[in-house]
Amino acid sequence: MKPNFIQKVTNWGNFPVVEKEIRSEDSFKKIKEFVLNHNEIIARGNGRCYGDASLGETIFSTKKLNKFISFDRLNGIIECESGVLLSDVLEISVPQGYFLYVTPGTKFITVGGAIASDIHGKNHHAEGCFSEYVTEFKLMTENGNIITCSREENSDKFWATIGGMGLTGIILTVKFKLKNIESAYIRQESIKAENLDEIFRLFEESENWTYTVAWIDCLQKGKNLGRSILMRGEHAFQHELPQNLAKQPLRLKKKLQPTIPFYFPGFVLNALTVKIFNLLYYKKQAKKEVKSFIDYETFFYPLDAINDWNKIYGKAGFIQYQMVIPKETGKEGMKQILETIAASGNGSFLAVLKLFGKNNPQAYNSFPVEGYTLALDFKVNSKLKKLVEKLDDIVQQFGGRIYLTKDSMSRSSLTNYLKNIQSSKFVSLQHKRIINNNS
Repeated sequence: MKPNFIQKVTNWGNFPVVEKEIRSEDSFKKIKEFVLNHNEIIARGNGRCYGDASLGETIFSTKKLNKFISFDRLNGIIECESGVLLSDVLEISVPQGYFLYVTPGTKFITVGGAIASDIHGKNHHAEGCFSEYVTEFKLMTENGNIITCSREENSDKFWATIGGMGLTGIILTVKFKLKNIESAYIRQESIKAENLDEIFRLFEESENWTYTVAWIDCLQKGKNLGRSILMRGEHAFQHELPQNLAKQPLRLKKKLQPTIPFYFPGFVLNALTVKIFNLLYYKKQAKKEVKSFIDYETFFYPLDAINDWNKIYGKAGFIQYQMVIPKETGKEGMKQILETIAASGNGSFLAVLKLFGKNNPQAYNSFPVEGYTLALDFKVNSKLKKLVEKLDDIVQQFGGRIYLTKDSMSRSSLTNYLKNIQSSKFVSLQHKRIINNNS
């Protein structure tokens, strides 16, 4: 009989599924005992990443490290344990007039995971990665010691942990800055683009906007290749809001959240249904340009409104493939990527294009470089690995890189941190897979 801490574990893409030891503790003393008694460990947050980075032989779940420590409301500085979700941070900070400087497309990730992946959002070109606003964190190393890491103290561990995918230790607590806001609403402009040339022009014209993102119909070909809709936004000031919203600008009404009750059959999601969905999504906006005020949840977290939406892809699961191509070759690189996807017939419901600004050279493990990044969801099937290999080759040809947080299939080349700490006891399945693929 297997011990009760051996479980089937998977992340949000439901691929791969592994059977490994997973433990969770809420006291630093017990965590230290756990670290000292195991040879291979990887920390895992809420399991909302798409890849296999937080899966390993022995997994430490930070879910019980879910307490707030302090909130400096005057200066907008919050301190909490690493298992606190971004949704928890928003729940207490937005009514106080604060918001996250950087957030990904889901609010259900942990603060520790935000550091390990050095998350980016729709505003990287303007405000950088999550790490820009982290002042310090406490890290448990492989010998069980707890050290404080900041730009001044243990700075080598600070920068190695930023984007380090959990391979330097277990993040215990984090202190980071929030930004001031006057309302919980976004002033949004939504603009339709007929092709890749137009969407790239719109991105260039929108660089002075804080938030920009585009949805792309990845199955289009020829003159319609890159047909898309750009969404750009700013935090709305109270005086800008319509009267009905300005009365309680920092409060949102509760919404009904539908749930996907079961895994969809495999035949539901195919090239035809993706093509129909993309057509309807593009056509639903009748005008070339639409201006509106929407709440921050709709703007930043549209998929969070549907519980268990990952079941749409069926029991086989899905991957999210995200790459970045340097700016000078971004358009040509994206053209080849989109042509390859369209030719394969492996369409993506969610194809999201964003613009990255200059990277922070100190955060050497971070994914973003100045350029364009595309994220795509693909249902796992027998043809997918071959498509991923073709996409990897294009990314490599144009000097781009793959986002390790979402990777579970790529032949990614080894990055600096993987080379530097192969002897660490903090190791993931992804770490081993990449080493094996490159040995």
